[in-house]
Amino acid sequence: MNLRKWFFLFWSTAAVGAVVTIIIGTIMQWTDASFGFMGLEAAGFNALMMALVGLMFGVFSQMGFFAYLTLNYIALSVLRKKYLWNALQAYTTLFAIGGMGYILYQNREAFQNNWLFWVLPLALAAASWMVSYFKVKQTNNGAFIPTLFLLFVVTMLEAWPTLSGESNPTAIVFMMVPLFACNAYQIMWLHRLLRKDTTETTDPAANAKPAV
Repeated sequence: MNLRKWFFLFWSTAAVGAVVTIIIGTIMQWTDASFGFMGLEAAGFNALMMALVGLMFGVFSQMGFFAYLTLNYIALSVLRKKYLWNALQAYTTLFAIGGMGYILYQNREAFQNNWLFWVLPLALAAASWMVSYFKVKQTNNGAFIPTLFLLFVVTMLEAWPTLSGESNPTAIVFMMVPLFACNAYQIMWLHRLLRKDTTETTDPAANAKPAV
């Protein structure tokens, strides 16, 4: 991946974070008038602030994404067996689903919803499963578990400030949905960018200018 493609991934991910944050924030503002920086009266200002927050979510998501790629490279170098690393990721993902439910269950009194502690982990797991399915369709079966691990475990770790504190459901959804969207966007674009690099390397004639 060259610098130009990295810049594209960086800014497009930040843009995805901004757009998704505005959409989620606007929906929450419609359903809860108290949500927002200055109430419904300052919708334009709220949208601007949400966009800035979304840009930060996008940058934060990309930090987690490249941290996972680094971890993946190190783990494969140490274990030397891809199936061992995939098994470890699968086990960690299952453990994280249960752990996330337990963490939310511990804070269920702050949520005022007894169903959130099991609905949110299952919803995130289902969304991660769906994106992983499409990732496999576009690449190969070996991409399923790494994609599932990234979308659930890494997203959970990125959203940890809202999960570990005494946050309400609105704060958790407001942070987790944009982070998930950014992670899904990056993982679905990665193979396209790498495929272009491979094509340019292995088939230079494809980019050659015709003789005039």
